[in-house]
Amino acid sequence: MSSPPVHAQRLLGSNRASSTLRSGQLGTATLVWIMLSAAATLTVTAGVIPTGFASTGLVALPLAFLAVGVVLAVFLPGYLAMARHLPSAGGMYTFVAAGLGRVPGVGAAWLAVVFYMAVQTAAYGLIGAAVVPLLDGWWGVSPPWWTAALACWAVVGLLGVRRISLSGRVLAVLCAAELAVVAVTASSNVATAATDNHPMLQPWAGLDPARMLVPALGAALVVIVLAFAGFEHGVVYAEEARPGAVARATCITLLVLTVLYAGASCAMLLPAGPVAFMDRAGELGPDLVATVAGEQLGSGMAMAVRVLFVSSLLAAMMAFHQTSSRYLFSLGREHVAPARLGRLGPRSGAPVAASLVQTAVIGAVILTYAAGGWDPVTRLFYIAGTAGGFGVLVLLAGTSAAVIGYFTQRDDRPGVWARLIAPGLSGLGLVAMVCLAVANFAAVLGVPGDSPLGWAVPTALALLVAGGCGWGLTLRLTAPHVYRRIGHGVRAGLDTTALD
Repeated sequence: MSSPPVHAQRLLGSNRASSTLRSGQLGTATLVWIMLSAAATLTVTAGVIPTGFASTGLVALPLAFLAVGVVLAVFLPGYLAMARHLPSAGGMYTFVAAGLGRVPGVGAAWLAVVFYMAVQTAAYGLIGAAVVPLLDGWWGVSPPWWTAALACWAVVGLLGVRRISLSGRVLAVLCAAELAVVAVTASSNVATAATDNHPMLQPWAGLDPARMLVPALGAALVVIVLAFAGFEHGVVYAEEARPGAVARATCITLLVLTVLYAGASCAMLLPAGPVAFMDRAGELGPDLVATVAGEQLGSGMAMAVRVLFVSSLLAAMMAFHQTSSRYLFSLGREHVAPARLGRLGPRSGAPVAASLVQTAVIGAVILTYAAGGWDPVTRLFYIAGTAGGFGVLVLLAGTSAAVIGYFTQRDDRPGVWARLIAPGLSGLGLVAMVCLAVANFAAVLGVPGDSPLGWAVPTALALLVAGGCGWGLTLRLTAPHVYRRIGHGVRAGLDTTALD
């Protein structure tokens, strides 16, 4: 693409302090920590995996993790090729606008903002419930869950308006501790199993393809995709990253998550065997890993798991907050949302207005649940978290189609694998997962099959996308100068040839 004319370059330069994210401030390691933190590896390992085993009855959950990891690996070549052509804080919004059109791009933007914020909000429900038992055990006090949630909310909000490098350092410490605990507990499971060669242990049951065919497979796949949520965040930092950092960090993150989840879930089955493990997982749920760690390694390790479970949720909140801020910032910069959202703090270079908006929204949600006396786990964490994971799955499927659409229009396109075969194959796999999820959404939420939630959440998602598309059409008719900005990132208003 040719450079903008001189007057446009001057305009870009004059606005750089307020509308352009600082380039070169994020390296590969920092991005890896951000993405792994968003994935909340210890929360998934200690909370999601045991609950997934118990609720779905899927013994081959480790194999399912590997299968989803392979689909996402096939997704990456086209995804990263798009990131090289269109480095933007708008991430998948920008990609869908470029590949499928501006109107569906706005629909994707609404979906991304709402569901990334939903995943973040869900974590506040769980962290409040996880902190209270710790406080009771240490000091004999049991404050309401929302006091702990609001304390974490204040920390995340404060870091959200500071430089991203500060959040990156905090996330590196928290995430490294998570990974260490996951590795230690998984190794302990393997070592314990190695001392007992009883045939009922069935050491390879978790990797048996025949055990994949269970009615709740669709529910399990959505839970697994939610566990991977975070690996796709790297492209949102493309404007701020050093050359090549986004591609390297994304590949490293996906590899680590696939090996970690498949290995940890497989190791869980080893000490007692699948049958006994399933029974205990149903009994203990999210506290299973901490309980087993205490039995094998002592009470200190059990406490470490429970404390780092909380810090894992805090790290995920911070990472999702940063990503959501950049989506909102991108929409504001292009005037698709209020322009104020597209301005940065003069000192921090952070999207301050976008950060404050989502802080206010999430704070209102926490206070509403507190005032209503609603259960933060069953009515906030499970519903908002699962809905958010489903939204991410839909975005990934749409992005696969956008990759094909975008490179069909380009002369400077990558090879046939990255532009056509890989996104085509991954798109088929992701669409199949979407269909399975919709057909089994009640099971995904853990509610009875006749529950209204089984159809209400997918319907709300469809209405959300339709509302975004409707707003895109409205801009096309009433504000064509804004409509032309859609999906252009730092080039908004300066060069609109790429999408015309």
